[in-house]
Amino acid sequence: MISIDMVNFTPIPSFIGGLLIGMAVILFFISNGRLAGVSGIVHNSLTTSQNRAVNLLFLFGLILGPIIFMMFSQNKIAFSITTTIPIIILGGLLVGIGTKMSNGCTSEHGVCGISLFSVRSIIATLVFIFAAIITVFVFKLIGLS
Repeated sequence: MISIDMVNFTPIPSFIGGLLIGMAVILFFISNGRLAGVSGIVHNSLTTSQNRAVNLLFLFGLILGPIIFMMFSQNKIAFSITTTIPIIILGGLLVGIGTKMSNGCTSEHGVCGISLFSVRSIIATLVFIFAAIITVFVFKLIGLS
């Protein structure tokens, strides 16, 4: 039987967050003529000088936004990193390699690509989701979660 964790079930804030993400993607596309895929923006900011300032401002906003939220919010977001630095670095490298191999990350495929009815993005997003489901299943099976 599948049950919903009612403590973490937040449909209204999630819906508002989704709307804000959608509006940010539209604003970025209208102002720059480019999709707001984070891996593409990171790649372009590291490899080309074209639009570097815009790319770096976008990335700075991704870091600054949660900091501002935490400063002014009554709800503090508690988090902890429970693994070692080498594992975090390895995970980051694998994510980077995966996004390069699939020509985009979840934001490029899942948010931007699906809204453009891209078959490649729909397939990529389904692969992301099923890989995550399998990973959680395996981690629970071997006792790592």
